[in-house]
Amino acid sequence: MEIEGRNVIGFDYSSGTGLIFQGVNPTLNSLIPEQFYIASQEDVDSALIKAKEAFIDFSKTSLEERALFLEAIAHEIEVLGDVLINKINEETGLSIERIKNERIRTIFQLHMFAEHVRSGNWLEATIDTELPNRKPTPKPDIRKMMFPLGPVVVFGASNFPLAYSVAGGDTASAFAAGCTVIVKAHPAHPGTSALVGHAICTAAKKSNMPNGVFSLLFDNGFVVGKALVEHSYTAAVGFTGSLGGGRALFDLAAKRTTPIPVFAEMGSTNPVVLLPEALKIRANDIAINYAASITLEVGQFCTNPGLLLAVGSKHLEQFKKHLIDVFKHVNPGIMLHKGIAEAFVQKSNSVLSGSEVNLLVESDNKSISGQGRPIIATVKGAEFIINPTLHQEVFGPFSLLVECESVDELYSCVKSLHGQLTGTLIGEPLDFEEHREIVDLLQQKVGRVIFNGVPTGVEVCPSMTHGGTYPATTDSRFTAVGVHSIKRFLRPVSFQNAPSNILPEALKDNNPLNLLRLINGKYSTLNIK
Repeated sequence: MEIEGRNVIGFDYSSGTGLIFQGVNPTLNSLIPEQFYIASQEDVDSALIKAKEAFIDFSKTSLEERALFLEAIAHEIEVLGDVLINKINEETGLSIERIKNERIRTIFQLHMFAEHVRSGNWLEATIDTELPNRKPTPKPDIRKMMFPLGPVVVFGASNFPLAYSVAGGDTASAFAAGCTVIVKAHPAHPGTSALVGHAICTAAKKSNMPNGVFSLLFDNGFVVGKALVEHSYTAAVGFTGSLGGGRALFDLAAKRTTPIPVFAEMGSTNPVVLLPEALKIRANDIAINYAASITLEVGQFCTNPGLLLAVGSKHLEQFKKHLIDVFKHVNPGIMLHKGIAEAFVQKSNSVLSGSEVNLLVESDNKSISGQGRPIIATVKGAEFIINPTLHQEVFGPFSLLVECESVDELYSCVKSLHGQLTGTLIGEPLDFEEHREIVDLLQQKVGRVIFNGVPTGVEVCPSMTHGGTYPATTDSRFTAVGVHSIKRFLRPVSFQNAPSNILPEALKDNNPLNLLRLINGKYSTLNIK
């Protein structure tokens, strides 16, 4: 593979459309010398034809072969060393420490999915044995397990150039499921994408995976992404990004002759409810923690706490004072790319332009072009409920404090919220007892309810739900983080009265992967020694 000036399609390269684009160093606001060709419709067709053909063989690989492939990808990413770290820093402006931590997470995810693949639990192999003497009708032998959907298109995310990009969670979970993958690289970090794409290709070759198991295409616009979603061979889509982008892909997929699922994670305001007793006891500590969370990595997390809600009181006034003291000293920071920086200015100004919205505090340090200047605004609860603009995410170091006149109004504000990735409650034991209805209400709207913490920081573990009701995601039944995210790219198939030699290995009698059997009308788990 040739990294500079060519697209990555499987193990080959293409001349693309002949049109090129370059990445931008956001810190220096200058073009990066490497050139990348924009993929053509022929490139899209070629990638998906290869993916469709490779899927037949890849979906039949053993669990061990697939696990070794995932581990090989992790190894090849690690081998890239400082070359990868420095390229990410150049293209995103993210700190070296943050990038190294994200690399650790990305490698961990790949190893995590490798172990999950080996376990076979995700196959959900289930057997209902026949009951030929059942009255009034005999019961057939029925066996069920999960199968991969087919070629999956993954869109790289701007704010996680590794963990949610070319070899990130969507790609890793799709590979684990047995799906081939085509990635549309994010135009903000093409060099990073090419390096990681090359690592996957190298791992695929060394693991003897079929040609076409992975492809990477470039575009600095929307044409290639649209063509990938509309292509008849695409079976599913994974996306992390804006509501507008995710909804556009969802609508394209729904309009196809054969609609396909789009698993889009589209951001959130991540409401934080500050309960009375907590503010009374520890207003200062809460202010320090939330000033840090709101401005962490210039607020460029989908779990950034963009909304604070509380009942007005002298303790809330103390909290505001502490928040102002801490917040005004926070420095503006470089945002990931020009588009994000411009959107932050536009959306924060839109909120602040409301006649009922007041600026509480902004950083004392002036920002320059490309930077995000930390801001907190305030609004009354009654206005928040009726103003839909105030419910929209402002991606960056921004939060809106909603001041309610009563607990009833606080409840109404929470009730008015759209679907969210997270909902946080800051309180004391007495708070949680007295406001259980807010806990119950949040649980209906979010994928993760947090108690006395901050929403930033998503632990990668089986119990994590990174999802939520619309518009946080397009399908609240699934998570985009953790081993259970594999379920997005699987579908169940049942076999009725199938000959033993036809059955998949996992559904054959006495296979350790059988999770559940129905024998003589009673369910039991297998105990294979």
